[in-house]
Amino acid sequence: MNIRSNEPFWLVKNGLLYTYPSLRENTICEVLIVGAGITGALMAHSMIKQGYDTVLIDKREIAHGSSSATTSMLQYEIDVSLVELTEMIGAQGAIASYRACKDAIYKLKELVDEIESSCGFERKDSLYFAGRRKDISWLKAEFDARKTAGFGVEWLEKKEIKERYGIAAEGGILSEDGGSVDAFCLTHDLLHYNAKKGLRVFDKTALKRIKYRKDSVQVELESGIQITAGKVIYCTGYETQAMLPEKIVSLKSTYAMVSEKDHTLSPELETTLFWNTDTPYLYMRTTTDGRLLVGGEDENFKNPGLRDALLGRKRAKLLKTLKQYLPDHQFIDDFCWCGTFGETKDGLPYIGAHPKFPNSYFVLGFGGNGITFSIAGMDIIPEMMRGTPGLLSHYFRFGR
Repeated sequence: MNIRSNEPFWLVKNGLLYTYPSLRENTICEVLIVGAGITGALMAHSMIKQGYDTVLIDKREIAHGSSSATTSMLQYEIDVSLVELTEMIGAQGAIASYRACKDAIYKLKELVDEIESSCGFERKDSLYFAGRRKDISWLKAEFDARKTAGFGVEWLEKKEIKERYGIAAEGGILSEDGGSVDAFCLTHDLLHYNAKKGLRVFDKTALKRIKYRKDSVQVELESGIQITAGKVIYCTGYETQAMLPEKIVSLKSTYAMVSEKDHTLSPELETTLFWNTDTPYLYMRTTTDGRLLVGGEDENFKNPGLRDALLGRKRAKLLKTLKQYLPDHQFIDDFCWCGTFGETKDGLPYIGAHPKFPNSYFVLGFGGNGITFSIAGMDIIPEMMRGTPGLLSHYFRFGR
């Protein structure tokens, strides 16, 4: 499936970082990871650290799927509010899910330092703001819920938001836990680091069929080559839906653009992530080279052609909306692209085993928290492989 259009900023910015061969001979391994985006790279790092003989494959070039189109905003806030999620699954699961995303931001910082990645990780605040007065009451209820749960939050009034950020908003929740990263670069850095530790990486290596046996998984590639693995971990995002018997995700098209380098950006804009309460919501962040990235205008995905045909119209709407919230800012767009992502009913990922697929695990971090959910999966999957599943495996399970 075509999951992005045009060349996203990250592909142009990074160019060709590292290259890998296709698999050309029959192979045996303990763990096979399918999908070489940021999720697959994180899981490969986890498996190598656990001591497993690991192979990673992808039908595309490395990180050329959703990881090349993501805006890589690292937030503990899930697409479903803490108040709503508490109503859905209870306070224990809701707070644990939010806290896992918060912890993931700091775990990622440690990981970036460990592998000495040049991915431009930055720790940032996060402002969740209301553009309409009618959203203030429930947003304040959300603020109270987060504060009660122990998250570091502060309520900002309309005047303070305007003075601090230049944003025309009615009020908002300022959170101290957020970050940003170049996911494309980080994916390559993770795989390069672990390839030196024994990880075997193969791109342009597509699956044809899989046989699930009692104690192993037999994989046949389109080339006819076979891989025998003790376990397989699918890190294939929303494309996984095609192989599952039940529907777990709805597909959305999202649109993003990034400005030319802008030396007028204030320090407050550069050190904060922004998103609003609109449906669909607008989101903004800066890049390490001084650009403003803006995205949103999500809508139901129908097919790549229709999604791509809307790119010009969506660009115009993003510019209009941005002007509404940042009336004094001149945005000169440099890159514009669109992609497809998955959204679950409760905003949570699917991480764990599926009863229809023996010796297999899935790490499917949907929504706006795909990266932080994938970091949580780095601990969840090894726990399950050891037979000691933790609390989150219950809330992220299939069949919930």
